[in-house]
Amino acid sequence: MSNVIHLNVPSHRLGHPARRAALMASFAQSRRFGDDVFWLKENAELLNILECTGLALDDGALSVHEGFYAQIEKRLGFFPQYYRFLLSICLDLEDLGMPGAKGEALAHWIAREGLADAELSDLQRAEARRLMLRRGVDPLPEDTGLTERLHGFMDRSETFAMPNKKAAYELTHIVFYLSEYGRRDPGLSPAAIRSLEFAGILAYLDQNSDLLAEICIALRYAGAEPSVIWEGWLERETHRFQVQTGPQVSTQDDYHDYFVCNWLMATAGRDAFVKEAAPERMGFFRADPYAAPLREMSECMFRMEDNRSGDWQAMRTVIKQSLSEIGNDILTEAEQSTDLFDAFFAGFARTGLRGVAL
Repeated sequence: MSNVIHLNVPSHRLGHPARRAALMASFAQSRRFGDDVFWLKENAELLNILECTGLALDDGALSVHEGFYAQIEKRLGFFPQYYRFLLSICLDLEDLGMPGAKGEALAHWIAREGLADAELSDLQRAEARRLMLRRGVDPLPEDTGLTERLHGFMDRSETFAMPNKKAAYELTHIVFYLSEYGRRDPGLSPAAIRSLEFAGILAYLDQNSDLLAEICIALRYAGAEPSVIWEGWLERETHRFQVQTGPQVSTQDDYHDYFVCNWLMATAGRDAFVKEAAPERMGFFRADPYAAPLREMSECMFRMEDNRSGDWQAMRTVIKQSLSEIGNDILTEAEQSTDLFDAFFAGFARTGLRGVAL
């Protein structure tokens, strides 16, 4: 993958604003209720995507959130533990055009209350800082090393050559926060780009479209061009989602996967959220994925014990013999998607404890 000078600065695009308004109405009014943390999570995610991509909305689309916005101070006062969700929703509504200017006052209150000081995770501290700086408030002025610690985490590429979804999602979110969702260069090192590519190989081998879409977005925000194999597959997966409507539809669905795949489509300049939508209860279901080879590869390597090697060219035939036909096809595509596959496999093999006296 080549580095390119390209940031996806949000711009208002022509599209299907009525469908997006229906999507907003469904999540605001028909799936969950406003004091449910999952309502906060879903709506914060959707509004964030709409705000950072600049996708056009119908006039009046924000009206479904007027009641919530009017009461947001009361919710923050009673649910301060959800301050990041609540502030994110408030800021995105205002930046999308909701009349009002509550975000700055809420940010100052959160800073005075020291809510960000209760965060143990650097990732959550980074999110809090990014949110509040949108209104000129730094909640952690004394933490001058936060950004450096985040870069240190990203630069350790070995972490991302092994299956660890939590670490991979944290990697992408760090890029989102440092880049201000595509508005500035996050300053990633070659090692951090390598980390994203390693994580992307694993996500492709696992056929995890949710994670791979986030990785492709992060690469674009970092000024790198994602693999055409990855993005081509993700575009096909986006079109394969099924949208169901009706009061009986389950909300234990794949909505986040649907959101992130469409976020990537918008970020890459493709049509996004083109599925039919209605302002009622909706569920979003990914088509059955193909049999991913990642687990089979791991099991094959584990069974080999001391006979396994970090040399992909030496191990290639053995591993391919252990896979199904579809698994072999996916593995071949993963090899072709990047010039870092051999380097990735050296870490994936996990041969480092050999010869260590325990």
